[in-house]
Amino acid sequence: MIESVQFEIATITDIDGVLALQELYLVANLSEDEKASGFVTTPFTVAQLTEVIHQNNLFIAKDHNKIIAYIFAGSWVFFKQWPIFNYMSSLFPKLTFLDFDINTTNSFQYGPICIHKEYRGKGLINPLFEFMRKNMVQKYPLSLTFINKINIPSTKAHTEKLKWTIIGDFQFNNNEYLILAYDMTQPVS
Repeated sequence: MIESVQFEIATITDIDGVLALQELYLVANLSEDEKASGFVTTPFTVAQLTEVIHQNNLFIAKDHNKIIAYIFAGSWVFFKQWPIFNYMSSLFPKLTFLDFDINTTNSFQYGPICIHKEYRGKGLINPLFEFMRKNMVQKYPLSLTFINKINIPSTKAHTEKLKWTIIGDFQFNNNEYLILAYDMTQPVS
């Protein structure tokens, strides 16, 4: 199944496919049982997708021209339109990771990542992440993200498969989140 998958930087023609995948796994659309398999929390609009596509920061996987996965990546300037990202970036002076001076110019916000359930557990996350990493390392040496503590599948995928490091946590809007970091100069093993 994974052999037929292609990795691409998204274009405007991919918006409908990204929105369709987002709708399937948006936390607001899922039952409690469905949330146990993982979810995305940020609903992107067509305008926001268009902006991130123009910045070459939306990475997709396609199988027979159907979008089966995506990874968002963006500057903190792009993500400042959501209060949670402003709050998280305000914590940077208190965070440590390797030798990095964590700030909004040497890092970017990674995520969300969304993989269609039929493709989960089949080894797709590593090559999709590596495709994104090779493109984003040209702009930023450091990637940061946060994961809702109840989203255990996402935490496990990032820490066990991709080897992200948990560097902190925070509370926002009655939810608890982990903060994770990744050295973009390191290929996924």
